[in-house]
Amino acid sequence: MALSISAVVLLAIIVFLLVKKSGLKAGHAAVCMLLGFFLASSSMAPTISQMTTSVAGMIGGLKF
Repeated sequence: MALSISAVVLLAIIVFLLVKKSGLKAGHAAVCMLLGFFLASSSMAPTISQMTTSVAGMIGGLKF
């Protein structure tokens, strides 16, 4: 659960910065948000969630 919240916050910050600095229009951001919403309710949602968890685990396992 903590991973989902932090991923949402991180993505929200990225979208905010893209809207402010890189010229991403609010309409484009809304379309991306709707795409994510509909992907979450599709049959691909478990695969996307598993892939996200795997990538986060890989990043968490990196040693510097």
